[in-house]
Amino acid sequence: MPQDSSHHDDSYQGSHHDARPSRQPGPAQASAPHRVVVIVDENSNPFELGCTTEVFGLHRPEIDRALYDFRLCSPEPSTLMRDGFFTLTGVAGLEAADAADTLIVPNRPDVDVPRRPAVLDAVRRAHARGARLVGLCSGAFTLAEAGVLDGRRATAHWQWADSFRARFPAVRLEENVLFVDDGDVLTAAGSAAALDLGLHIVRRDHGAGVANAVSRRLVFAAHRDGGQQQFIERPVPDLPDESLAPVLAWAQEHLEMPLTVSDLAARAAVSPATLHRRFRAQLGTTPLAWLTRERLALACRLIERGATQVETVARRSGLGTAANLRALMRRERGLTPSAYRQRFGPPAK
Repeated sequence: MPQDSSHHDDSYQGSHHDARPSRQPGPAQASAPHRVVVIVDENSNPFELGCTTEVFGLHRPEIDRALYDFRLCSPEPSTLMRDGFFTLTGVAGLEAADAADTLIVPNRPDVDVPRRPAVLDAVRRAHARGARLVGLCSGAFTLAEAGVLDGRRATAHWQWADSFRARFPAVRLEENVLFVDDGDVLTAAGSAAALDLGLHIVRRDHGAGVANAVSRRLVFAAHRDGGQQQFIERPVPDLPDESLAPVLAWAQEHLEMPLTVSDLAARAAVSPATLHRRFRAQLGTTPLAWLTRERLALACRLIERGATQVETVARRSGLGTAANLRALMRRERGLTPSAYRQRFGPPAK
């Protein structure tokens, strides 16, 4: 979908997914579950550790297969967590990182303290053999110290953006986004964005249906685009009648229609300008970007359920043409519709 810079507010703010494929096969092709290993180091943040355990480590009885083989490891037998909240013991040694397909690196609030050389070496080894690397919040500092972010796109928590940019000028820091997917290296801004990136990884590995199932168990939004801003002007509407929920629910039931921003504004009984302000304040995005995201998600669900004709999927999802669907899927999923069907569609009978 071509973008006109003169109408940037209506451009699609995607998940910052680099179309180049990851160097390792995804879990959908692997004969055994993809192994996710988290390195926990001194003063690590418990919240992000909990997020990774919740997304990648728990058994999901509603999903008929194991999604990941999840491990925690640490360079020491006993690891004091952030501010001495508790001590973590009983996890594998740092050598477990050498078996990771996806390695999630340590993050902690004291970003000016160098990481352990042994941890940085483990990150470099993982990168050299093609493992996927993930940094949550200040984990971007760990990746940058290891030298694997030079020339790459990344993000970090907004409060450390200036410090990060000063220390690592070779990294292309994307400030004020939720997460950045740069192929085999992914970074998130921290806190709730760790869940956003985790669900994005599940969606990338196993498809939208599985990611939606995980998000339902989390009671968390199934998809917030990586390009959304880290904080929004007004997280909760001032007045009940300013909630976007009714118009969003209506639009999701009518995605196949040629909806416009004016249509949504009319449904909400406000002007298009007011609708834009409410989308920015409540969702951190624009009406057109939200519509495009929802339509692409619907197209993916249709393919996962067995739809085979690209033209039919494009029409039923409201994306119009097969060419538009192909362009969006390549840009936002890194796959053609046929490749997406092969990975996430129903098995051939």
